[in-house]
Amino acid sequence: MMDNASHILVVDDDTRLLSLLRKYLMDNDYRVSTADSADAARGKMQGFCFDLMVLDRMMPGEDGLDMARSVRSGPAINRTIPILMLTAMAESDDRIDGLEVGVDDYLTKPFEPRELLLRIEAILRRAKTETATELSFGDYIFNTERGELYKDGDLINLTSGESLLLKSLAATPGVPISREDLSLSSGNQGRAVDVQITRLRRKIEDDPKLPRHLQTVRGEGYVLWTD
Repeated sequence: MMDNASHILVVDDDTRLLSLLRKYLMDNDYRVSTADSADAARGKMQGFCFDLMVLDRMMPGEDGLDMARSVRSGPAINRTIPILMLTAMAESDDRIDGLEVGVDDYLTKPFEPRELLLRIEAILRRAKTETATELSFGDYIFNTERGELYKDGDLINLTSGESLLLKSLAATPGVPISREDLSLSSGNQGRAVDVQITRLRRKIEDDPKLPRHLQTVRGEGYVLWTD
């Protein structure tokens, strides 16, 4: 499996189905995380950025509809994650309920695994078409949607502050951004921006003291060069 394979979060209280789906999707070259409740899913989403969520509608406690609704109104980093809802409820009104809260597609239980795979592929293809999410510079590829940085296919460990800062710079490559504007867009305050820049340089520059990609423009701020 490639390190840049799409990462799917499967949420279902049926642990047997959860295990089967995990194995099937991993056999088809996806990265897969699982959760048996909405609370467990929310915990996983605090640590990872997912490309798609496969979400069961009928779960004890917080059901799939409530979970989807909270995702769509929650933190921006997860708000746009595509959601494929699994349900044993086949009535049109049930599907409409899901679409109204922001579900991207529905699949009725029981289902053929191949149909699930085709629907996942279609959703991910549509999502990639709608948004260009990758920026290349040197040997690096930065996924601006997930805030993940790769070098030669290997994931580079970034803190949340470093990821947000790189997102801000990647939004306008080649254009200097002042420390003040970076503070507003990345959540780093004042001189904390300088500290995060120093840490980022240690991770992406061959010589952090003579940076090639992440440079200082005197009197203007910092700039990310992609050439």
